[in-house]
Amino acid sequence: MSAVSGESQAVRIRGGRAAEPRAAAPSPLRKGRGGLGGGGGRAAGALAEAAALLLVAAYLLLLWALIRLSLQQLLAVGPSDERDGFDAKTARKHLQHITDFGPRPVGSPANEVLTVNYLLKQIQKIKENAVANSITVDIQRPTGFFTIDFLGGFYSYYDNITNVAVKLEPKNGAKHAMLANCHFDSVANSPGASDDAVSCAVMLEVLNALSNSSIPLQHAVIFLFNGAEENILQASHGFITQHPWVKLIRAFINLEAAGVGGKELVFQTGPENPWLVQAYIRAAKHPFASVVGQEVFQSGIIPSDTDFRIYRDYGNIPGIDLAFIENGYIYHTKYDTADRIPLDSIKRAGDNILAVLQYLATSEELADSTQYRHGTMIFFDVLGLFVVAYPQRIGAIINYLVAVAAVVYLGKKFSISINRGSHYRRDLLYGIGVTIICWFIIFVTTLIVAVFVSLTGHAMSWYSHFYVSVILYGSIALAKLILIHTLAKNLYYGNMNDFYLAELYFDVSLTIWCCTLVYFTQRDLCSAYVPGLWVAFPLLVRLLIGKELNEKGATVKLTAIYFLGLFIPHLLTMYLFWGAFEMFTPILGRSGTEIPPDVVLASIIAAYTIILTTYFVSLIYLCRSTKWTLLGLVTVFLISVTLVCSGAFFPYTSDPAGPHPKRIFLQHTTRTFHDLNREVIKKDSGIWINGFDYTLMSHITPHIPEINHTIRSSCENAPFCGFPWFLPVSGIIRKNWYLPAAEFSPKTPDTFKLISNNKMPSESRRLTFEVTGPSHMTLYIRPLEGTRMIQSSFGDGSSLDNNYGDYFVFYSHGLQAPAWKFWLEIQTLDLMPNGMVVIAVASHHFFGEDQRTAELIALEKRFPEWCVVSSWSSSYNLFVF
Repeated sequence: MSAVSGESQAVRIRGGRAAEPRAAAPSPLRKGRGGLGGGGGRAAGALAEAAALLLVAAYLLLLWALIRLSLQQLLAVGPSDERDGFDAKTARKHLQHITDFGPRPVGSPANEVLTVNYLLKQIQKIKENAVANSITVDIQRPTGFFTIDFLGGFYSYYDNITNVAVKLEPKNGAKHAMLANCHFDSVANSPGASDDAVSCAVMLEVLNALSNSSIPLQHAVIFLFNGAEENILQASHGFITQHPWVKLIRAFINLEAAGVGGKELVFQTGPENPWLVQAYIRAAKHPFASVVGQEVFQSGIIPSDTDFRIYRDYGNIPGIDLAFIENGYIYHTKYDTADRIPLDSIKRAGDNILAVLQYLATSEELADSTQYRHGTMIFFDVLGLFVVAYPQRIGAIINYLVAVAAVVYLGKKFSISINRGSHYRRDLLYGIGVTIICWFIIFVTTLIVAVFVSLTGHAMSWYSHFYVSVILYGSIALAKLILIHTLAKNLYYGNMNDFYLAELYFDVSLTIWCCTLVYFTQRDLCSAYVPGLWVAFPLLVRLLIGKELNEKGATVKLTAIYFLGLFIPHLLTMYLFWGAFEMFTPILGRSGTEIPPDVVLASIIAAYTIILTTYFVSLIYLCRSTKWTLLGLVTVFLISVTLVCSGAFFPYTSDPAGPHPKRIFLQHTTRTFHDLNREVIKKDSGIWINGFDYTLMSHITPHIPEINHTIRSSCENAPFCGFPWFLPVSGIIRKNWYLPAAEFSPKTPDTFKLISNNKMPSESRRLTFEVTGPSHMTLYIRPLEGTRMIQSSFGDGSSLDNNYGDYFVFYSHGLQAPAWKFWLEIQTLDLMPNGMVVIAVASHHFFGEDQRTAELIALEKRFPEWCVVSSWSSSYNLFVF
């Protein structure tokens, strides 16, 4: 009998009034023996609360165990690996040698000399031993300029930076090539083992393996060891826009890091060129990939970018972007050392890269990919065992077919309800309304808790104790969900049949997921496969067991099959969310002072709770009572929020086994402000202090009392508030501190000169400048009121955006470079007695004798162990012209 076949006989209670049944026949919708299976007198009794809770808990624990096992499962490296192609132990030796040089910022001897010489020495050894293939080495030192779109947009200029390019090709040459890219430079104050020395170590050993491979290459493989990625992708731009080998390249693989160790995730592919994804799937021995990660990263949610963007946008070359994502807490810190990267992670990455490059270097698609170029692939791995991939156009067809099946299933119920005079359609709409209201209340409640925790000064209590966030926000989200549906069951639905309500809320979940599926598919989102899973598998199992479930009730067999229908969507969704937590939680520790991380994490956990429980809501309507579950959840929440707000969970730790540090940037800077007559109108010196997370200095002040609100820096009426920003992140880091200190005088002083001021035929003025200074400088330009910058020397004099805000120019150079010359063309609307433009230049000393002053060293020592302090000296000079 259909779940709605007897609805015309239902007894409904609304506000205490009963609607009389049309006939005297017994109602299958009466309150009482509803069970999971319904079926009137044969129905099982309502589920016991404890039994339902234990069933769901055991089910979720099984899923969690499988996911943890998959994410932690790496490879054991044995003695036979040296004979298998990729030698992980040799790659580790390369990694250790490179990181032994210390931090490698652009322009430093460690980056430009020591690392380059080591790479050349190892490449020469490989070249001498190569038998079947030819190896050519080229050292490139490009100069150029381009525009960066993320972080609000700015301009990047580089001069004499370093690339080491190696071309491996058959003895008789090759017309096509595959590019493999890593970068050997690092941020200042970090050894950069994961970002990205390990990738360069892997590439050295892959080059060695390919050069001696018994499989003949059909195409060339170009290995680019680029020396200026941390300088906002400069070296890759210099290579792809200027190197003569570029015309051979048909595709690329970029090796990056957002964490330390673990598995390397394929998180970007394309644009289009589905053959490249298929090549990875066929060749990679240990796949780990997600198109969801690609869409999240390319949405701009993560304020970062990789060389992938440069090769895609400036080279019009398709590629694959891989990155380590585990343990991002120590990414870009002093803890990013070689010993923290497991040998099995190196082996995994090496096996994959070697296999994919070998496959592509012998493939027909690389030579002529025109017929395989168009289209996008949907791809995702299943617990690292294999990858599911299919074209997006096929995915759209599958999605619509699944949606049609759901519509037919629901439409059949609509037709039965119309014919028999039941209120199924109205109940479904009410159910959707209750569900949406419930979700809204869950989000509001968790956000209120997150704001409360933040206002009490205990934000990020979960940073070193991740499960605290799950318990705190998950318990209140789940309690709200159960409470609202329990109230709906007892106060709104009255004595309606339990099984009918369970069936109804299954249909509610199915309807919502179906609408989500159609919306995602119409928006051409590859991640539409996720709601597709939540429609297809539950619906399939419901159709298979629906009749037997009605007749026999909730037998062990049918209950197991019912849960089996949810297993695949639950497993793959939890797998995705766990990877998201692995990446996003560390990012919240460096996301700036303006974004409350508890609000972000609470929203993610609330969404996670809602998604995982969509089909479990039916169990609430089958349970005799939920009071003990609610009492337990509320108790857990009250205990957790009390512990959090009492400071029981400190956010940071310096535990050597797993540090979760607070990031602090210190700059000993001297600021000098000049007027239109070049006279100094203000000069001061101090240590500029930036914390890169939401807790600001609240945990630092007890250790260093002078760093408190009394020295909070104010925004000067100057470009970027008169401070030496290294990147234009002032919008997300607005709260900083300025501690007075002695004047900083670099051993090699900076110079800034106006060379010429010429009137142009268009009545504008062209100002030409010359700057000398350290390898890293930042330039800030503010046209004054009544003027605008219409052109500059950046980008060969092409027109810049005609906005009226501050312009930011990032500049770097290698070991030796001439003075930096540039010109600005300023259009004035009237006579400007107070000047046309304000220009400030900041110099950043990231290495050498000028990097740290005595004041910086003394202050660094006072910070607690759970802080990672990155410090350097800088200057800020402002001029009016």
